[in-house]
Amino acid sequence: QVQLAESGGGLVQAGGSLRLACAASGRTFSSNTMGWFRQAPGKEREFVAAISRLDSTRYADSVKGRFTISRDNAKNTVSLQMNSLKPEDTAVYCCAADGSERYHLSGESMRYNYWGQGTQVTVSS
Repeated sequence: QVQLAESGGGLVQAGGSLRLACAASGRTFSSNTMGWFRQAPGKEREFVAAISRLDSTRYADSVKGRFTISRDNAKNTVSLQMNSLKPEDTAVYCCAADGSERYHLSGESMRYNYWGQGTQVTVSS
């Protein structure tokens, strides 16, 4: 059974940093696009960042320059380093993986087959 498990969320003051990690089990995703999405209360899920099998990356405009996505294929993990956090970054953050090996950096959630349960990030002002 394929599972994605996020960790690293928590409460941080504005301007602070957090590092989220997503550990995959049940199969490897070294040849697959992986991404991070977030959903704030009362809002739709939105794209945050994606990393392809070639390690190319894409970010939402709202996080560009502050967040960095990376992957460790040996550990089957993907991480999201979040710096200069703002209250508007408060949300449940989920990692996702595309089960196919198609190259893309899509921000559309329908392109991802596997999802984690999410981890809460709260940024206080």
